[in-house]
Amino acid sequence: MKLGFLTACLPGLSLEHIAAWAQAHGYESLEVAAWPLQGDRPFTATHIAAENMGDAEIARVQGIAQRHGLTLSSLAYYDNNLHPDPAERARVHAHVRCCIDAAASLGVPTVGTFVGRDPTRSVSENLREAERVFRPLVEHAGARGVKIVIENCVMEGWHPDGYPGNLAYSPELWEWMFDVGLYLNFDPSHLVWLGIDPIAAVRPYIHRIAHAQAKDIETFPALQNRYGFYGKMRDRKDAWDMGWWRYRVPGLGQVDWVRLVDVLYEGGFDGALSVEHEDPVWGGTEDKVKTGLEIAHRTLRPLVVR
Repeated sequence: MKLGFLTACLPGLSLEHIAAWAQAHGYESLEVAAWPLQGDRPFTATHIAAENMGDAEIARVQGIAQRHGLTLSSLAYYDNNLHPDPAERARVHAHVRCCIDAAASLGVPTVGTFVGRDPTRSVSENLREAERVFRPLVEHAGARGVKIVIENCVMEGWHPDGYPGNLAYSPELWEWMFDVGLYLNFDPSHLVWLGIDPIAAVRPYIHRIAHAQAKDIETFPALQNRYGFYGKMRDRKDAWDMGWWRYRVPGLGQVDWVRLVDVLYEGGFDGALSVEHEDPVWGGTEDKVKTGLEIAHRTLRPLVVR
């Protein structure tokens, strides 16, 4: 297992700068943000040009990783593969294919994305449609020796009423994904607020985890008593603010990292454990984000065997 982080938390820095910082601070791998250049959506970045992966870009990216002794664990492009607008959906699928081709060229084993959801259709209708649209993507990836990994994020901000916007949030849905040929990018934080024990949930599925993310979560039961499980309704000015929980860097929340990492090892997981930094306390500036990554490193480094 290697300890790394997702580069999207530092959108204004170059991949060279991030790699040098990662090496200096004891990280071993990078999950590289590969969104297309597309404005200011939160928690996205572009650290490689997946759609322009010619020989020069391949040499640049591989050279950065080699100079700093890092592996590239995954290319990250988390978007809605079931977007209700056909034109937007086609653009998403086209970029997923670019990321797959880029990963194959770079020797990166996985590409991360979301299943997504069309909020105008039922869950069963979405799942049937997802089976149709993902099979060609899975075949394209398999032919190039790449695995598509789906993060189990709820993406509640994608749904107009805060319901799940990414149909991959529970073990029930993981089993459906695996039948389609998809793999899991396991993130325990999302399970905690759903009331699912992440350690018990993940144990039977470790053989289908091709990548893992380390993000923590802090819940506030008194606020849940006010808002209920579905979170703020009248007062939700930010689609992502449920009101009774927030993400934290590992070590500042409620995930039992000692037991979780032990279960991953016990199950034979030998991929990357990649910090996904979305902590609002340690965010907002480059210095604070880097401090958050240092806190995560101090928490996880003793648990991940070099």
